[in-house]
Amino acid sequence: MRPLSDTIARLSRLSRRPPFPSDALPTRLGDLRNFGSNPGGLSAKIYAPAEPPKSPALAVVLHGCTQTAAGYDGCAGWSKYAEEYGFYVLFPEQRRANNANLCFNWFEKGDTVRDQGEAMSIRQMIETLATKWKIDRKRIFITGLSAGGAMANVMLATYPEVFAGGAIIAGLPYGAASTIPQAFDRMRGQGVPDRNRLQNLIREAAPTLTTWPSISVWHGTKDDVVSALNATAIIEQWRGVHGVDGSSPTVTTDDGVVRQVWHNESGQAVMSYHSIAGMGHGTPVDASNERENSGPFMLDVGLSSTSEIAGDWGLTPSFERRPPSTQGQQGQTGDLAPPTAPNLVSGIKQAIEDALRAAGLMK
Repeated sequence: MRPLSDTIARLSRLSRRPPFPSDALPTRLGDLRNFGSNPGGLSAKIYAPAEPPKSPALAVVLHGCTQTAAGYDGCAGWSKYAEEYGFYVLFPEQRRANNANLCFNWFEKGDTVRDQGEAMSIRQMIETLATKWKIDRKRIFITGLSAGGAMANVMLATYPEVFAGGAIIAGLPYGAASTIPQAFDRMRGQGVPDRNRLQNLIREAAPTLTTWPSISVWHGTKDDVVSALNATAIIEQWRGVHGVDGSSPTVTTDDGVVRQVWHNESGQAVMSYHSIAGMGHGTPVDASNERENSGPFMLDVGLSSTSEIAGDWGLTPSFERRPPSTQGQQGQTGDLAPPTAPNLVSGIKQAIEDALRAAGLMK
């Protein structure tokens, strides 16, 4: 464990970081009020599409430290995808009264146990919206960055029956820390529990449940805030309950992104790890995409994690997703189709969109 002086110095540096520039981008979000007893004292923002479908999906998005819900959305573009493809988005938001740096308290036991604290507040938000908007309860998903990624992992562990899938970006394993000094140590990759302990923490979080959401992990190889050792630890934490402890992943590469995917005995993809070469601490965005922007901890690396995550969850059409490279790494299994010419992809996409519009299924 690091000395207390080291922890204090790190907190001081964190507090001096410039605020997230949420005011620079107009917010598209509304307020969610009266969502329950709110034991964690959180706020909430929401986005509702103008023409929602019947039984719509819900994506829950958790911002990182020093960020706001509106600022995160302004860069990641979740509300724009939601409007275009007809799903709802919930943005739980931290308050300075709970954490001076606007971090979700992923390391505080009172906030990370089922039916307590911040975890319970987020669960109440989800239940309120699921009831109000008649959400398809088999299509509720959650993602988050850094402390938000760690809190997303808290929600996936403590309420696994609620979520169909989760995406953890630059996050940390569930239950890995219970104090601020421990939190900083784990962020540095120090003292992370071993595989057996990590897997036991997942099983103990909701011991009577046996339904497990799919998990994807996203991390940059040059992250100097949260060590990529935590990404590996999250994968190890979830492999047991998904029954892929002894399985080798399918591995593909594409423009410096190494993707590992684990399939269960039924052939279903249940876990994935996306390692982005050279990327620091943040959410990967593609600023050439009109839906997204770069900003602090929102890194323009030419890769839209929002698009790929939404595609994996079935929230957007499959042609929105980036095709894998045929240049596989060791451990690759299965045959990959050769890349399709860009003009052919564009033509197919246009034909599908035209057909959907003609059928009244797309604006």
